[in-house]
Formats: sequence, C-alpha cells, structure tokens
Amino acid sequence: MSKETKKPSILVGTAIIAGATVGAGMFSLPIITSGMWFTWSIVALVISWFLLYNSGLMVVETNLNYPRGSSFDTFVKDTLGAKWNLFNGITFAFVLYVLTYAYISGGGSIVSHTIEASLGLSLPPVVAGLTFAFGLAFIVWVSTAMVGRVNAIIVGGMVITFLLSMGEFTTRIQLPVLLDNKAEYMPFIFAALPYFLASYGYHATIPSVMKYYGKDPERIQKSVLYGSLFSLTVYALWLMVTQGNIGREEFKPIIESGGNIGDIVGALNMVGGSANLSALVNAFANMAVVSSFLGVSLGLFDFIADKFKFGDDGIGRFKTAAITFIPPTIGGVFFPNGFLYAIGLVGLVGMVMAALIPALCVRASRKKYDNTEFRVWGGDKLINVILIYTAFLANCFVLAAIGVLPKFG
Repeated sequence: MSKETKKPSILVGTAIIAGATVGAGMFSLPIITSGMWFTWSIVALVISWFLLYNSGLMVVETNLNYPRGSSFDTFVKDTLGAKWNLFNGITFAFVLYVLTYAYISGGGSIVSHTIEASLGLSLPPVVAGLTFAFGLAFIVWVSTAMVGRVNAIIVGGMVITFLLSMGEFTTRIQLPVLLDNKAEYMPFIFAALPYFLASYGYHATIPSVMKYYGKDPERIQKSVLYGSLFSLTVYALWLMVTQGNIGREEFKPIIESGGNIGDIVGALNMVGGSANLSALVNAFANMAVVSSFLGVSLGLFDFIADKFKFGDDGIGRFKTAAITFIPPTIGGVFFPNGFLYAIGLVGLVGMVMAALIPALCVRASRKKYDNTEFRVWGGDKLINVILIYTAFLANCFVLAAIGVLPKFG
C-alpha cells in the first residue's frame, strides 16, 4: 500500500484515548475506593467502563454527521439548540479546565516528589508547576499528531514501568488484606461511583481522534475500545497492587494529607523499600501524569479552537493555547494541593459531558440525520439506560455531599 493510501495506525488513536484516561486520575482510585475495598471496586470499574464506553460511541455516532474538526460546540448546538449548547459549553469547559488544573497540580506534586527523592532538592511548587505546564503545552500547540506520537511513546513507557514495578509489588500482595471483603464495606460504593467518571474521561478527545482519522468510524471505534479496555486493565491491576500492599486503615492518613499523587506514591515507596523500585514507581507516575495532561488538554484545545473558530496555523494555535493553558496553570501554581477535590468536581459535572449530552445528542441526531454508516447498538433502550445512570450518579453525589451516604476517612 502506498504512502498516499496508507491509513493512520490504530495505535495513535488508542494512545490518545488511553493517554487521556490512564494517568493522574488513576492515583485517586485507591483513595476513593478505600471504603468499599477491592472486590466492590472491580465491580464498579467494569460497570462504569461498560456504560461510559457506550456513551463514548454515542459521541462518535453524532460527531460523524459533521465536518472533520468539529467538536462538541458544533454538534450540540445543531442537535440540541443554543441553550443546551451554552449549558454544555460551560460544563465542558469547566470539566476540562478543572482536569487540566488537577493534572498540573498532580504534575507539580510528582515532579517535586521525584526531584526530592532522587536529588535531595526541594523544588518550590511554583517552579514545578510552571515547568510541567509550559513544557507540555508546547507539544499540544505543535499538532494533534505530535500529541498522538508522544503519547504513544509515553504509553509504551508506562506499560514497561508499570509491569516492572507492579510485578515486584505483586509478589508482596497480602491476600488477606486484598480480599478483606466485609458486607459493611458495600455502602461506600455509592459515594465513590461519581469519581469513576473522571477515570474514564476520554469523551472530550473523541473529536480530536476523528480530526486525526477523518470520517473513519471503524478506526475511531477501535481506538475508543482498545484505549478504554487498556484503561480498565491498568486500573484493575493498580487497585490490586495498592490495596494488596497498603491496608485499608492506612489510607486514612493519606486522605487526611490531601490525597495528592505524591502521597500515594510516597506510601507505595515506603512499602517497596527499594531505590530501584521507587525509581520505577516515580517514572510510571510521571509518565501517567504527562499522558493525562496531553490527552485532556488536547480535547480542551480543540474545543476552544472550534468555539472561537481559531485557525490551525501557528498564530491561531498560539491563541488557542493561551486560552487553554494560562487559567489552569495559574490555578495549579497558586493552589497546588487541590488534586483530589478537583477530581470530585469532575465527577459531579463530568456526568453532563460524558453521559447526559452524548445520550441526548445521539437521540436528536438520529431524528435529524440518516447516518447508516455507524450506529451504536441498543436503540432507545441504551439511551434511556445512560440517562438513568446519569440521574443515579447525580443523586449519589448530592447525598454524599450532604452526609447521607457514608464516606471513608
């Protein structure tokens, strides 16, 4: 096949989805699931993956009705109208800005922790946050393809360091600790469920994947499937390792200290007790934060470019980059310990972007367009399931916030 007709590799799209999903958010998983513990955590992971994978396919189906480069601003306005688009625009921007802030906060934390652990130097949070944010913002400014290629390399590095470090920790797993599955742990699942939205928060990057592949539903669908399944596998292994090595009660001081990335990495390093193992964990944590930052900020970048109709040339991308990165960088520098709180906010507002809007848009687009090229299975029944799921998560979040549902620690 010639270069002119050769199609882009599935690996790039998979890396964009996986990079936006697996990363800084996964470090909150052992903390938010410490109340319900391992068995119920796996159940919640699988259910959340299934429902959010299908809502992701609803974004794919809707987006295919519009020109290449169109993002949520275009298809929400066309299918649901100006008021819904305003509501979605506010929630969409809020979620992506908060996630970008969370990853800058987490990135600054892990950069500081790594430098202190390896060189014995204490890096000021301002310097760590700025170094992390502006270094990676440059990659997003260059191009979508650059993000995909860098993420492919980083995800490969994540796999290697994850397998090496987790393999060592697996030999240290204490089965009585991991399988401590008491009936009274189950109620903690409801307060934690909304947080899983942040763990599968790749929906904003789907238009970016379509921008890369063009209208190629097969490759886009495979990218979403493989990327999300990769995430599910990594999350399950991560929970097995952390909750098999750190006891349930030992998570309480981690939660009290703020639950930032450096806290959970530090706790694992104490368990490992090996300089080489600590270096592997630190390397994985750094790459995980970088991949998440690139994936999520790319979705925000393309949304802003679509919203303000900025060009794809150097000047246009510079304007988009300024609006994308300056606000969350300011937040990450001056409020460096808000990682866990930010993930919680994403769980609340993210259900609009990841579940409600995709379901409503695909239902409206099916009435407006006769897209037979790609259609999500399940018909109206699946749409209704996603809508019920959204309402259930909203109720869980509110009940947890007012103290009706139990929260661990």
